[in-house]
Amino acid sequence: MAATAIECKNVSIRYITGDFKAIGLKETVIRKLTHNYHVKEFWADKDVTFTLERGDMLGIIGSNGAGKSTLLKAITGIMIPTFGTVKVKGNIAALLELASGFDGDMTVRENAYLRGAFLGYTRAFMDAKYDEIIDFAELQDFQDYQFKQLSSGMKSRLAFAIACLVDPDIIILDEVLSVGDGAFRKKSGDKMREILDSGVTGLLVSHSIDQVRELCNRVLWLDHGRQIAFTDDVDFYCDAYEEFLMTKKLPRTSADLQKLAQGHKVRMAAEEAEREKKVLARAKSRKSGT
Repeated sequence: MAATAIECKNVSIRYITGDFKAIGLKETVIRKLTHNYHVKEFWADKDVTFTLERGDMLGIIGSNGAGKSTLLKAITGIMIPTFGTVKVKGNIAALLELASGFDGDMTVRENAYLRGAFLGYTRAFMDAKYDEIIDFAELQDFQDYQFKQLSSGMKSRLAFAIACLVDPDIIILDEVLSVGDGAFRKKSGDKMREILDSGVTGLLVSHSIDQVRELCNRVLWLDHGRQIAFTDDVDFYCDAYEEFLMTKKLPRTSADLQKLAQGHKVRMAAEEAEREKKVLARAKSRKSGT
């Protein structure tokens, strides 16, 4: 039986906004006593439950505001759930905000060691890994540049290289496989497959459903903090989700899911037929022109 790497049970995270954010303690007490105190609750995530085994790759999908990034922060320990529990076994390398953990005035070389220290690695370990990190990030000619002088693509490549090349047990990626040019995206995708084949557990937040289909063996679908599905039927739920993005009709039943998934297949077939029609028309036009 595979070992459990991550277990989330009824994870709920609440944000509170209202008078207390703008007034002092004394005024807050007075308003409470006079019933003139107003607060609003917002649940970023509500009763999210799933378990990942060692070597699983989870794709977390959902529209903006679904609670994806907030959930990742709870898993990494940046946030504490309002209710529910998160259990994690192993060290985590998380890329939630690519520029976080770097100092703009320090060099690329210094920042590589700084990020390694944040991840808990020794100087000796980073000495052994440094050249590999720089080569992967394709920053051989920029090691003595200040971090703030790098392009956003260079910064993201460095962050990704450090996270992937320091032997994590769990790697968490929030929209980072879509950075860089096409060649680097392919290289980062290949590296992720290599990492997963070694038994590392991964979590991926991506608006690219193709990436989720390609890399993930499990899917968690969130919508406005609510868990729509947690499943290993990746293609079926990705089909349904892509159709949801087109129709904005959130599934309530299994029949709704079936309808969405089938609708996606029909739409894809129609689009493919239209593309073939255009190709034949262009070929016919070129032939008649000659």
